[in-house]
Amino acid sequence: MIKKELFSDDLQKLSAIGKIFSHPARLAILQYLAECKTCISGDISEYIPLSRTTVSQHLKELKESGFIHGEIDGLTINYCLCYDTISEYKQLLDTFFEPIQTNAISCKC
Repeated sequence: MIKKELFSDDLQKLSAIGKIFSHPARLAILQYLAECKTCISGDISEYIPLSRTTVSQHLKELKESGFIHGEIDGLTINYCLCYDTISEYKQLLDTFFEPIQTNAISCKC
């Protein structure tokens, strides 16, 4: 048995979110796609201060995690945010932090 299997599915999903959020390039890509409010076709590396191959690797990880879709359209790929996945992960984060926030104690540390 893999040790992470000892934890709930929700905690494993939250851990996956942490991996995605652990690199500022992936956050910048998500932010850029959100600001565009449309699917993007073309070279996103023009807007992210990294090489095309590095941006491509981050796009791959975002796609594998379900945060974005990448649809092939001829010679280009259209990248879009996956709002269903984002909503699911947002709900998981809200559910996780709710008891932590409401059960806060006054600590003088």
